[in-house]
Amino acid sequence: MKQDTINNRDLVRSETDNAKNRSISQIITAKTTLEGEGFLVHRSFPNHGLREFDPFLLLDEMGPITLSAGEAKGAPDHPHRGFETVTYMIDGVFEHKDSEGHSGKIRAGDVQWMTAGSGVIHSEMPEKEFSQKGGTLHGFQLWVNLPKKDKMMKPCYQDLPANKIPIVQNDKVKVKIIAGESMGKQAAIETRTPIMYLHFTLQPGVKVTQTVPQNYNAFAYVVNGEGLFGDKQKSAYKEQAVLFKQDGDKITIKVPDNATSPLDVLLIAGVPLGEPVARYGPFVMNTEEEIEQAILDYNSGRMGKIDF
Repeated sequence: MKQDTINNRDLVRSETDNAKNRSISQIITAKTTLEGEGFLVHRSFPNHGLREFDPFLLLDEMGPITLSAGEAKGAPDHPHRGFETVTYMIDGVFEHKDSEGHSGKIRAGDVQWMTAGSGVIHSEMPEKEFSQKGGTLHGFQLWVNLPKKDKMMKPCYQDLPANKIPIVQNDKVKVKIIAGESMGKQAAIETRTPIMYLHFTLQPGVKVTQTVPQNYNAFAYVVNGEGLFGDKQKSAYKEQAVLFKQDGDKITIKVPDNATSPLDVLLIAGVPLGEPVARYGPFVMNTEEEIEQAILDYNSGRMGKIDF
């Protein structure tokens, strides 16, 4: 995999520009829950305090958990309509199938961007060999809402192997560019709505500043370590999501000088749709009538089935 180097001049420039640093609106601690056949996830939202963060509908962290042989669980056949699922694997191997005839495997470092559109039956299960041998499972699933004009589009996929995802790094900073742009590099993925999805790894004492358009809603999720965020450098820790106000066009992240480990953090942002949201389980539309139609279409078999 080709990795580009960040030089010191780049870091100095990003820290001394005239852009306004965003402040924090709230910090949320993820809640532990079970999904699918009973696998553990840490869910930042939706929860009792935050239903969605337009255009984002859900963020789950799967694991990290070490599984014994035969212990891995997944999410058997289930429907989606009206939004996109973004699966990012850190460790482990999942395989997917759907009612459109697509199938494949998502390995460590890979991303699958599925646009459910008008509706698809989807299966996400541990890969057979991984399930038999066991191992570490760790990954993320983000749900991204689709605008009204795209909710009934034909389902499609963008499968992005790890070696196709741009990475820029030096001995202090590493950024993996899943969507959007950072450090002068553009992601390979194409999104229906302008979105930024960056995975930073920062060493103790390091400070980075990422430009984020002011009209984007933005949040950070701490995967590991401690970070200082926003204009007042508030602390956030593992399994916490930091939501930013739309009051600036840059976000600053710093690792305390006395930190004993690197900071792993996801920075995710996107243009809010500003449209009504009606949701019921795996269906996200604009009206309750459209939700009722989705349920009817699913129950009558119009979304197809997985038969291979």
